[in-house]
Amino acid sequence: MSGKAERNIRVRPWLVFPALLCLLPAAPAQTRHDPLNQLEIDQLRDTAQEPEKRLPLYVQFARERLVAVEKMRADPKVQDRGAQTHDGLDDFLSVYNELDDNVDNFADRRDDIRKPLKLIIEADTEFQSKLRAIKDAAGVSPQEASQYEFVLQDALGTVDDSIDDHRKLLAEQEEAAKNKKKRKAQP
Repeated sequence: MSGKAERNIRVRPWLVFPALLCLLPAAPAQTRHDPLNQLEIDQLRDTAQEPEKRLPLYVQFARERLVAVEKMRADPKVQDRGAQTHDGLDDFLSVYNELDDNVDNFADRRDDIRKPLKLIIEADTEFQSKLRAIKDAAGVSPQEASQYEFVLQDALGTVDDSIDDHRKLLAEQEEAAKNKKKRKAQP
């Protein structure tokens, strides 16, 4: 290979990289919808280190998303019910996944989250019931149901798995608290 050809090969990567950098801003940005509004975000930020306050907020926000889906589905004037159901369930699932991540984070930090876990387990049962009611709803056309079928199955699976995890974690925390109390009582 001649020296001139080698020099051209070496120069090309330097030309390609800046060209790619120029194209990046032109690439369509994927906008991610945040299911939480600014007030909710502020409330969560204010309780970042307080599991007994933060976790119930997530339960409340997830519940509000499911109630909104139920209200929308009961309204006969709603257009594009399948897409709106999909979006509402997707918002619920996003909030619920955040709740689950927070439970894991607080448990990893060895925080005592027994009280909020009891609330979460009750909510899990409620969420299961509401999601199953959406799944079993009568009078839904196959075309409408197909628009939210995947996200509904995902939400049901997530809640079903999480309720078992939450119950197991509560039992572990109850046992740890009992052992801690025994150790304190010993001289």
